[in-house]
Amino acid sequence: MSEGSPPASPAPGAWSPESWRTKKVLQDVTYSNQGDLDHVLGKLKKLPPLVSHQEIRNLRTQLAEVAENKRFLLQGGDCAELFDYCSAEPIENKLKVLLQMSLILVWGGRTSVTRIARMAGQYAKPRSKPTEVIDGIEYTAFRGDNVNGIELSEREPDPQRLLGAYFHSAATVNYVRALISGGFADLHHPETWNLKSWKFAHVENPAVRAEYQTIVKRLNDSLDFMRTIGADDSSKEATRGVDMFTSHEGLLLDYETQLTRNVDGKYYNLGTHYLWIGDRTRQLDGGHVEYFRGLENPVGVKVGPSMLPEELGPLLDILDPNCESGKVTLITRYGHDKVAKYLPAHIKAVQATKHRVVWCCDPMHGNTESTATGVKTRRFDHIAEELGKAFRIHKEANSKLGGVHFELTGDPVTECIGGSMNMQESDLGKNYQTFCDPRLNYEQSLDIAFMIAKYYEGERSPMKNL
Repeated sequence: MSEGSPPASPAPGAWSPESWRTKKVLQDVTYSNQGDLDHVLGKLKKLPPLVSHQEIRNLRTQLAEVAENKRFLLQGGDCAELFDYCSAEPIENKLKVLLQMSLILVWGGRTSVTRIARMAGQYAKPRSKPTEVIDGIEYTAFRGDNVNGIELSEREPDPQRLLGAYFHSAATVNYVRALISGGFADLHHPETWNLKSWKFAHVENPAVRAEYQTIVKRLNDSLDFMRTIGADDSSKEATRGVDMFTSHEGLLLDYETQLTRNVDGKYYNLGTHYLWIGDRTRQLDGGHVEYFRGLENPVGVKVGPSMLPEELGPLLDILDPNCESGKVTLITRYGHDKVAKYLPAHIKAVQATKHRVVWCCDPMHGNTESTATGVKTRRFDHIAEELGKAFRIHKEANSKLGGVHFELTGDPVTECIGGSMNMQESDLGKNYQTFCDPRLNYEQSLDIAFMIAKYYEGERSPMKNL
C-alpha cells in the first residue's frame, strides 16, 4: 500500500456472534482457568435480556432523527462504574442531572433530546499497559469491576465478576425503570424539576449568575404558560415520562457475545441499548469491529487524532453497509488544542460517503492532564473550548454537531478544575472520588447545558449576522 492511500477494507465474510474470534482482539483479558470462564459464559448465555429489542428500535429511530437534525443527543455518566455505584442515591443523582440538563437543552435548542446514560454496564476499563509496577512488584492492571478488583490482593482476573456485572446492570436498569415509571421524570415531580429552587449560589461571577437566572426564569414562564392552558396535563405522556437509554463501551467481547440474541432473524445485544467502540479497539481488521458489524443496535465509534481520515469511509462501510441514517455515531475526542487540526478533515471524509452519521463531541477525553502532584484532572475551560470549536467547525463545514458526550456525575465531587463555581486545583482533594478519569460534578454539568442553550439561543437571534 502506498503512503497516503486508503487502507484496504477487509472483505466481510459470514457473520455470527462468535466470528470475532477469528480476528485479533486488543484489550482482551486472559483468565487463568478456562473452565471457570466457560462455566460463567454458559450461565450468562441463559440469563434473560436486560433490555428489549423494541427499545433498541426506538433508539434507532431517535438517532436517525438526530442525524437528520431533528433531535439532539445527550450522553453522559461515569468514566467507569463501580459495583458500589449500584445504589439508590448515585443512580437518582445521575438520572436527575441528565434530566435537568436535557430540559435546559430542550428549551435552548427548541428540539427534542435523546438521553443515553453511561450506566448499567460501563464497568470495563481499557488500559495502555496490561500490568503496572507498585513498590517494585508487578501486578495486573485494574481493568474494571467486571474483570478484577482495585485492591492489589484482587488483581487476578475473575470470571465470576462477569456475572457480577450482569446482576449489577440488571439492578440498575430495574431501578431506573422504576423511577421513570413512578414519576421521577414527570414535569410535576418537585424534587427533580423544581427549577425555582435553583438559586445558583455556587456561581461566583454575578454576570454569569444573572444569565443562568434569566434562562431559568424564562423556562419557568414557559412551563407556567403550559400549565395555564392545560398543555402539561399530567395524564399526557410527554409531561409524565421520558426515554432513558443505557450504554457502555463494548470492550469485553466474551461477555457481549452471551447477551447477543437472535430476534426475528436479526441479532441484538440485549445487554444494553447502545454500545461504542473505543479509540484503542477500532482497527478495521480487529475483533471489535467484526463483532459490532453484525449488530442491530446503534453503535458509536470514538474518533481521535490517531484516526486517519481515509480510514473513516472503510470503517463506516463495515459497520453501516446499508447507509442507514443514525446507525453510527462518531464520537470525536481530540483536545481543545487539536480539534481544529483534525475535525475538518474527518468531516470532509464522511461527507465524501453516502453515510448519514450522528456527529457527537466528547470534549472530555482529549483534555485530561495531571497536576504537579500527580492528580489527574480536567479544566472546564478546555472542555468548553473544544465543544465551542466543534460547533463552529461543523457549521463552517456545512455539517451539524448533533450531540454531546460527557463523563459526569450528579454528586458533589471535586475532580475537574473551573466552572461557574471556580473550582481551584487546591480544591481537588476535598471530594476527589474517581478511580478512573475525572468527571464534571452536578454544577459543572449544568454549566455546560446552559452554555449550549445560550449558543442555540444566539443562533436563533436575528442579530447574529450583524
